[in-house]
Amino acid sequence: MKTQTIQQFFKQFPDDDTCLNHIMDVRYGMHNQCPKCEQETNWSRVRSQRAFACQWCGHHLYPCVGTPFEKSRTSLQLWFYAIYLFTKTRSGVSAKELERQLGVTYKCAWRMGHQIRKHMDFVDGNPPLSGKVEADECFIGGYKEGSYGGRGKTILFGMLDRDGDIVTKVVPDRKSKSLVPLIEKHITEGSSVYTDFHSAYEVIKTKGYNHQRVNHSQKEYVRGDIHTNTIESYWSRLQLSIRGTHIHVSPKHLEKYAKEFEYRFNSRNHPEKMISELLSTFQPSS
Repeated sequence: MKTQTIQQFFKQFPDDDTCLNHIMDVRYGMHNQCPKCEQETNWSRVRSQRAFACQWCGHHLYPCVGTPFEKSRTSLQLWFYAIYLFTKTRSGVSAKELERQLGVTYKCAWRMGHQIRKHMDFVDGNPPLSGKVEADECFIGGYKEGSYGGRGKTILFGMLDRDGDIVTKVVPDRKSKSLVPLIEKHITEGSSVYTDFHSAYEVIKTKGYNHQRVNHSQKEYVRGDIHTNTIESYWSRLQLSIRGTHIHVSPKHLEKYAKEFEYRFNSRNHPEKMISELLSTFQPSS
């Protein structure tokens, strides 16, 4: 499948009504049982608000509740277009770029960007990793000090399935108590886990994994199939993208940006599906 062009996007979503109808259709359907009167009904649009009414009892459904668009007065078409922009880049979209493209205030653009990143995290999910998995930490931001680590840096821990997805998580430190529980949570027991010689990883083998390590301090980076080059390459692209697009990301919000890049990486084999996934997958309707 080819990726959607901007012309095709605006043909599919020409106005706010079309966008609202789309949300209603993917979450509830235009013809189903009313939760109040329990009769089969055709839902009709309530023009004064983002709602649909039952043809029998008048009960209202608000399809935007539980979505990134809830409590937002910004045009739904602008929301959809912002999501489209997020799917068309490999380096992310800054709030200033959204401000310029959408014609909204910086405060509005900043909030929209974070809502979209959280939505990407929800759509991506965290399926279990298995097979050959590389695990490593990365230092983001702060001030370089000494030969390793540094003052003010935030630690991002990642686990990358060579044949599948990556899972990343901001951690408070590089200790075993912070890293190993994440490995146990996200990597299927019995998988091969490849790391460097960081001491926190020494207990992995006792947790039911085939643990193999490369000694970077001895300039050993590859030993047969054992290496962490794939995830280190991912860290390099992530850091370049953050510096090039956002300049600086605060520790408070780093995980949202990391999850955005995580979703984009996990969708690398079918990038054309990202826009349809993000515009059709929402929290289950209640």
